[in-house]
Amino acid sequence: MENNEKMMSVPYIALESAQARHERIMKRLISALIVVIAMLFVSNVVWVYEWAQYDYSSDETVTIDGGERGNANYIGNDGEIRVYGEDNGE
Repeated sequence: MENNEKMMSVPYIALESAQARHERIMKRLISALIVVIAMLFVSNVVWVYEWAQYDYSSDETVTIDGGERGNANYIGNDGEIRVYGEDNGE
């Protein structure tokens, strides 16, 4: 029993140095976490700013007259049908 107690006891200076080392490691990890969160925030702000620079809306107004029983579709510059009208409408 006496032998086990000597093996299990840790000197105070060793315990103190281990705790100090863990405190330094925790401070570094917390600092790294704060830096990563800040970088993610800045990265998202940059992407949103760049994305907002493009004009996604079209202020184009198209008036289509299909005539009598005519086809009232408008084909845009990119080849897609943009406005669907009524085929047999008045």
